[in-house]
Amino acid sequence: MNQNLADELVTMMAEDQRLLQQLFDSGELPSESYHPRMKALHEHNASRLKEIIGAHGWPGVSLVGEEAAKAAWLVVQHSVSDPEFMNECVSLIEDAVAREDVAGWQLAFLQDRVRTLSGKPQYYGTQFDVDENGWPTPFPIEGSATVNERRARLGLTSIEERQEQMTEQERKRRANIEQTS
Repeated sequence: MNQNLADELVTMMAEDQRLLQQLFDSGELPSESYHPRMKALHEHNASRLKEIIGAHGWPGVSLVGEEAAKAAWLVVQHSVSDPEFMNECVSLIEDAVAREDVAGWQLAFLQDRVRTLSGKPQYYGTQFDVDENGWPTPFPIEGSATVNERRARLGLTSIEERQEQMTEQERKRRANIEQTS
C-alpha cells in the first residue's frame, strides 16, 4: 500500500468536507450557484487526482486502502466542473469494481451523477431531487422496474429503503429547524 498517497487522498477528502461544513454553518450553502471557494477546491483536487491516476491508475483499495479509495471517489464525485473527467473515471471505477478493488456503491453514485448532470436518466437511483413540498424524490431512472436488481448487484439497499432514509433525514432536518426557531 502507498501510505503517502493514501494520506494525501484522505486529507483532500477531509478538506472538502471541512469547507462544505464551514459554508453550511455560515449560511453560504445551500445556494443557487456553485460556491466559488467550493468550486476552486473541487477543481484543485480533481487536478491532483488526474496526476495520481496518470501515475498509478485508479487509486483502489489495493493501492491506498479503503478510506483513501473512498476519498478518491469523493474527489471525482465533486468534479462537476469537468464532466469529461467524471465520465472517464466511470470506466476506471467499473474496472476496479470488476477486480473487487473498490466498493460497488462508488460506481453507482458516480455513474448516476454523470448521467443526471448530462440530462440522462440515472441507472441505479442514487441521485435525488426534491418535490414541490421539499421531500426527496429520485431523479428519473432508466429501467426503473429492474433498478433494485442493479442496486443489489452493487451492494445497495432497495430504492424504496433509500428513499425512506432520505425522507427520514429531511424529517429530522425540519424538526431541528422547528426546535431552533
